[in-house]
Amino acid sequence: MRYSAFSIFRNALSGNLTWKSQWRKPEPKPHYDVIIVGGGGHGLAAAYYLAKEFGIRNVAVLEKGYLGSGNVGRNTTIVRSNYMLAGNEPFYEFSMKLWEGLEQELNYNVMLSQRGVIMLYHSDGQRDAYIRRGNAMWMEGVAAELIERDALKKMIPFLNYDNARYPILGGLLQRRAGTARHDAVAWGYARGADRHGVDVIEHCEVTAIRRDGGRVTGVETTRGFIGCGKLALAAAGNSSQVGQMADLKLPLESYVLQAFVTEGLKPCIDHVIVYGGGHFYISQSDKGGLVFGGAIDGYSSYAQRGNLATAEHVMEEGVSMIPGLSRVRVLRSWAGIMDMSMDGSPIVDRTPIDNLYVNAGWCYGGFKATPASGYCFAHLIARNDAHPVARPFRLDRFARGYAIDEAGVGPQPNLH
Repeated sequence: MRYSAFSIFRNALSGNLTWKSQWRKPEPKPHYDVIIVGGGGHGLAAAYYLAKEFGIRNVAVLEKGYLGSGNVGRNTTIVRSNYMLAGNEPFYEFSMKLWEGLEQELNYNVMLSQRGVIMLYHSDGQRDAYIRRGNAMWMEGVAAELIERDALKKMIPFLNYDNARYPILGGLLQRRAGTARHDAVAWGYARGADRHGVDVIEHCEVTAIRRDGGRVTGVETTRGFIGCGKLALAAAGNSSQVGQMADLKLPLESYVLQAFVTEGLKPCIDHVIVYGGGHFYISQSDKGGLVFGGAIDGYSSYAQRGNLATAEHVMEEGVSMIPGLSRVRVLRSWAGIMDMSMDGSPIVDRTPIDNLYVNAGWCYGGFKATPASGYCFAHLIARNDAHPVARPFRLDRFARGYAIDEAGVGPQPNLH
């Protein structure tokens, strides 16, 4: 079914009884040309582009839970391309351009809101660093604006400009950045992939990877053995565990990242605001809740829940930046498992196993990368060659000395 104003009107007249399921519930086939492990945003996007752009339709996406149960439904929904390094900025700008046409591409409302992302700076040195980042963005054709303190006060008057430990001196603004509805992205890609013949199989956990010499022949699952010609891993925080099933050791560590949402408020925050005095970011959802998050919990974990010490730390940073938050009630929190790489940048590459591919290490940046990650992963699977904007994300870059260290903190995953 194609969604349109006419379909809404027609179904309203029929009592909304003729809407079709957004995707099928197929039984697994004995064999697929490509199996993608992980039914999150990246796995579903890869399946969609494999079918639509590269004509490979005998594809299965295996998800151990329901669609949206992983990180794609557990994030703060920010999309942006305000990176600095040559390896990152072209990739995330490619993703930003795909975001801008995604609703028309998928015929699905992913609620993209290009409200702008403002990264605050609090010192002369931080201002200089943001000028450098803005110049790097402009060199890649991406618009960036440095907003000085007086202009910022008119734009966002409720920040703590004068009495904070880290006084706010200005910010770097990317106007095209913003937010999107996280689970709608998963549903839109699942619906699109299904429409092109892909089998999206929920509640199908991979328990083992079967190999014959140097090639993968299929996967053992909770719904039986499924053979494949190529196997692609897009398992986010569980990438290390799935890789071990094929004796593949990945340079990743898994950490928990918490997010929070408050009670509904009248519109008050028009942008996405990122605190430069710590690691805190906040926006307002269409329902009025303030959605915010901060740093990872700091120790390895596979639990989809966080600790209270980190929650308290995130709240403190938020109140330091916006004192009025102290009177707002937090309704709920959730957590996703982050697959943190050694340099804070992703891995999209073939592995030493001939027909095994990996898409992992997205750290904090997984959601905003969803369209480009899916497209580049599909390109890699279909052609056995990396897409130009994803070539820096090779698996062997750590051994070769070509790390992409955007944060500049070295090979320590919990600092990225």
